Amino acid sequence: MADLTQHKGYPMARDITHHHAKTFYFASLFLPKSTRPATYAIYTICRFSDDSVDQSTKDKAQNVANMQKQIDLAYSRNTPDDPVLSLFQQTVNQYQIPKKYFDDLIHGIEMDLEKNRYETFDELYKYCYHVAGVVGLIMVYVFGFTDDRALDHAVELGIAMQLTNILRDVREDLEMNRIYLPREELERFNIHEEDLRQQKISEDFINLYQFQIARARKYYTNSSKGLPFLKNRRSRYVVNLMKVLYAGILQEIEKNKFDVFSHRAHVSGFGKVCVASRLLLSGSYM
Repeated sequence: MADLTQHKGYPMARDITHHHAKTFYFASLFLPKSTRPATYAIYTICRFSDDSVDQSTKDKAQNVANMQKQIDLAYSRNTPDDPVLSLFQQTVNQYQIPKKYFDDLIHGIEMDLEKNRYETFDELYKYCYHVAGVVGLIMVYVFGFTDDRALDHAVELGIAMQLTNILRDVREDLEMNRIYLPREELERFNIHEEDLRQQKISEDFINLYQFQIARARKYYTNSSKGLPFLKNRRSRYVVNLMKVLYAGILQEIEKNKFDVFSHRAHVSGFGKVCVASRLLLSGSYM
């Protein structure tokens, strides 16, 4: 395999990851150095794809189309001029990552152009698969796996993490006129959109969140079954660390008494170090 740490796009992808994905970057430091460039290149492309809708004030549909063209270019025989895209191209070629996963990711980004409400969890699951489940599949190819069962469990982890994002980011999503919590479940717990806009933390709201958190935790638990199918112990450790750290956001939501409007739940830097140390000492999946 080529040494991607020498690629000129590596420092750029690393810095973007460090700036925008503190938890992911922290966990990545436990990976073999040779594996890190691929993970940063993938994160950066996923970040640019997401930002093409969330951050841009220009023609968002055109931005998404341009991202698709860049992914198409990376999978072509032509060499991109952009250093990060060139690093991404070498990554997908070196690790034989199916292009379908990135096409599915772009489809998920397009869904944010077409939908801002979800009627049922089945609808939401489809969205979560496209924007996060496929990222789990992509990363499994970088880490290496010994059994195809690793793929299904990678999707479960991606779903769990996206559900966590949704629960954490309700206020931010409302500001973009998006509500990912399924309307069917809002109605079941007697929650109306106006309740969310008024930031009411009622007993009904707490019951809704307890239900949503329990579902996310079930996906986290099931995803653990895929860890033994990853090829090396450092990859197993990193995936387990990411799972525990991200699941920790749910604990923080509970500690904040479900106030996701005035407190953005996160695991502190010290908390991350404590979790990493505990997992190292326990030898979990090493």
